[in-house]
Amino acid sequence: MQHATVRGKILYLREGEETGREWFTVTKHGDGARTFRAMCEMDDHELLRDVTYSVGPEWQPRDCFVRLSIHDQLVGTTWFRFDDNGGECEGFTRAEGRISQRIDLGHRPPSFGAHPIICDIWHLSQFDKAGPKEQTLVNIMMSSNEPDGGSGPMLERRNLTIEYRGQKQLTVPAGTFTADHFAFKLKPPHPAHEELWCMGDDLIPLKIAYPIYNATYELAELEI
Repeated sequence: MQHATVRGKILYLREGEETGREWFTVTKHGDGARTFRAMCEMDDHELLRDVTYSVGPEWQPRDCFVRLSIHDQLVGTTWFRFDDNGGECEGFTRAEGRISQRIDLGHRPPSFGAHPIICDIWHLSQFDKAGPKEQTLVNIMMSSNEPDGGSGPMLERRNLTIEYRGQKQLTVPAGTFTADHFAFKLKPPHPAHEELWCMGDDLIPLKIAYPIYNATYELAELEI
């Protein structure tokens, strides 16, 4: 088999104290398609999330599975599929029961957000660094529009404005790396931007800062 594997662990921090963690494994196939598997624990919200998400060679979404529980109780479990006209899902949620959704856009959604930190970073795959410093992705799809992804999971959509802020040397618990620095320019009710740092063409997540929650997310372990 012609594939490469990256594994890592991300610490969730609030005011320097660990409040959760995320383990991820990324498989990159010979044609450039990728799949990640992530397990997320949020101690302060008592939230557990399991996600398997695949993109094609151009990083556009293909399919995803999300299982979400809070306080050891199932919130929902849903399978998502994306095509050249939009997206669809089949699932079961505690609030809605059995769900079946279809959202047609007339094009494949540029990205999908299932709420692991690595998934936030993968939105950046659609940013053209040869273009303007600020660009908007239209009709990205999400499994939840809650900041912690604690609803659904079911199809939502939104627009996302991204600003590129250049490169810098960044030190995180996993080491010191040359990082690309971006920001998500969020709209009300979020009064502050979300800042993101990643490494290389494979978009290895290094750090996210979310000032509204005094929260940061930092790469603690990396195996390539």
